[in-house]
Amino acid sequence: MFSYDEFSLFHENVSEWGLHVHDASVQRFFVAVDGLRQLSGLRWGEDEPELVLVHGGAQNAHTFDTVALALERPLLALDLPGHGHSDASPYPASAIASHALDIERALEQLTNVALPLVGMSLGGLCSILVAAERPDLVRSLVLIDITPGVNANKARHITDFVNGPKTFDNFDELLARTIEHNPTRSVSSLRRGILHNALQRSDGTWVWRHQQHPASELNAPDAGDLWETLGALTTPLTLIRGMARGSVVDDDDEAELLRRVPGATVVHVENAGHSIQGDQPVELAKILERVCF
Repeated sequence: MFSYDEFSLFHENVSEWGLHVHDASVQRFFVAVDGLRQLSGLRWGEDEPELVLVHGGAQNAHTFDTVALALERPLLALDLPGHGHSDASPYPASAIASHALDIERALEQLTNVALPLVGMSLGGLCSILVAAERPDLVRSLVLIDITPGVNANKARHITDFVNGPKTFDNFDELLARTIEHNPTRSVSSLRRGILHNALQRSDGTWVWRHQQHPASELNAPDAGDLWETLGALTTPLTLIRGMARGSVVDDDDEAELLRRVPGATVVHVENAGHSIQGDQPVELAKILERVCF
């Protein structure tokens, strides 16, 4: 069996990206969001958090490790329900409205001030609802490579990967498939990502963490028209868009966002696809430093 310590790999992030980190204090936390059901995440730093990060579908809080190390600010990185170390929701993995409610319940316990909320992909859609429903918790909203205009066709290359094999006979098989899907990323970063995002079962096979829970048969609560919700926000809004192959946001999405929110800021990131935090984490940290603080 693989031995896994989620806090033992940060030196790899630091080395790969040439960071100068003074002290990486990180703790795993759990907060109740619905009865005994818990939402988990990572608390970076020991002071009151200054930022909240929410990952995309089939990811987890560790996707932002390099970003957090580069920022060197106290912050929270959440695991969505059914992802990472969070308990599963009674609703499907794509249930934006119920996930948003869980985020709101968690933030009520984790902070008493409005913070910049940064959501990537599925986490970004959830964050739109959080900003709309709880402006007292959200000082500004940052969307990473997502708008309400992203549809199944635009994200096909991602869902095809996520909906691939449910189990893998060994770690090397899982790594090979991940490398095939991410040919521009370093093998070490992909190996690290798998260790954070997969589990070895007692029979030696591997399964993604987000696939360890049975699929829910409950209908997801209605999230409404997210374009209308986004357009009604009074919270400062930034879209960070990857400009390389793999991004799911196109020119029409960007134009519609600016039509709905004329005061929004749009930042393009070269050499980054959908996962900007994976492709260009240091650049993303610089952008967040600029737009959030």
